[in-house]
Amino acid sequence: MARAVNSLGRPQLVPIRWRIFGFLFAIGFLEYLQQRGLTVAAERMIPELHFSQMQIGWIEQSFVIGYMLCQIPGGVLGQRWGARWTFLGIGVVSLVCIGLTAGAPELLGGATLFVVLFALQFVLGMAQAPTFPVSTGVFERWFPPRRWALVQGLQTMGLGLGGALAPPFIAALMTTIGWQRALMWTALPAIPLFLWWAWYGRNEPREHRSVSARELELLSDSTSEQINDHVTLRELWSILRERDVLLLAFSYFSMNYVFYMLGNWCFLYLVQERHFSVLESGWLATAPPISAGLGAGIGGVIASALFVRLGSRRGLRLTPLVALPAAGLLLLAATHAGNPYVAIAMLSICYGLVELTEGSFWAAAMTIGRRNTMAVGGVMNTGGALGGVVGIPIVAFLSGRGAWNVAFLVGTGCALASAAAWLLIDAGRTARGDAPQEA
Repeated sequence: MARAVNSLGRPQLVPIRWRIFGFLFAIGFLEYLQQRGLTVAAERMIPELHFSQMQIGWIEQSFVIGYMLCQIPGGVLGQRWGARWTFLGIGVVSLVCIGLTAGAPELLGGATLFVVLFALQFVLGMAQAPTFPVSTGVFERWFPPRRWALVQGLQTMGLGLGGALAPPFIAALMTTIGWQRALMWTALPAIPLFLWWAWYGRNEPREHRSVSARELELLSDSTSEQINDHVTLRELWSILRERDVLLLAFSYFSMNYVFYMLGNWCFLYLVQERHFSVLESGWLATAPPISAGLGAGIGGVIASALFVRLGSRRGLRLTPLVALPAAGLLLLAATHAGNPYVAIAMLSICYGLVELTEGSFWAAAMTIGRRNTMAVGGVMNTGGALGGVVGIPIVAFLSGRGAWNVAFLVGTGCALASAAAWLLIDAGRTARGDAPQEA
């Protein structure tokens, strides 16, 4: 395989675009480790802080509310400020919020502590909201269209791996040093990562002095259109009224009910419904997110190949139409499994099938959005976060009353609704009303 050579003649073993991808992969991995840390620490927070399970549900939901509300503003601001400085800001605010979350119980208690933790999770959600809309804009500039679904799927794989590490990592730490210090250990690695990104990362390939002429030529199609760095309210309103954008957001909303249910509540489900110990649940709870990570990576490969073979409209549609109904049926079957290990296997496969569709979702946001990719990604991910806003209290309410089966049944309906929406989505038509773009 020939190696790319930059303009100074130095060989590049790893092209710059894949180094940029590596940063975004690591950022997503750490953010999901941080987000899932609280869901595992909840097992100790409930008795130590005298919180109810419903209060923990509201604290978790506050993150999702902040995350949802800042998706569109985060995408618009990401287009204006650029990914380089947007990610640095995300890292700084996230570190402060996690540090204060760990330290607040030392000074506060009761209702005051609940309000403070609710507010801190809300701000953390706001801070991390731009991550994936902005990442989508970076991928659009740094990778050719045929690789969009692939890199989206691979980045989502990093999220799954971060979520998989959280249960055993936090469970092991909080049994020895407590849940507060365990949470801090999810934040410390982010300090060098975000500083390194601010030094090395760039918004556009042409801005990076190490990008070779060959790599620039490869990316010429991706960088032919300038990012719209001054999105007007009129343009934003036009995006919000686009049929395909709204259908994509609805489908992502429905899919993310299942995503948040499995991602946020699997650990407590194993403890409360299947009666495993805390440490055993910590290890068993890694299976669904590992499956999700693998599913996202495999789904990215599949969607990328289908994109090249069938074009954006048909190629990106096929995976969700097959995977989501299958996931819904597995979710329903898991609730009736007598053997708890069989149930875990079913939930793991279900989570993998759900995440198999991530490459299709985000690649569709890119083909529809183009120069407004971050804004369109923000709209779609607003729908996704809304799935958590709606789903988390539903699962908290039902699980608190032992009705886990009903919560899973709702998930089956959401998976089927998400798949149905893809029958109407045309990923080959941009949000500006341009002619359809086929690969």
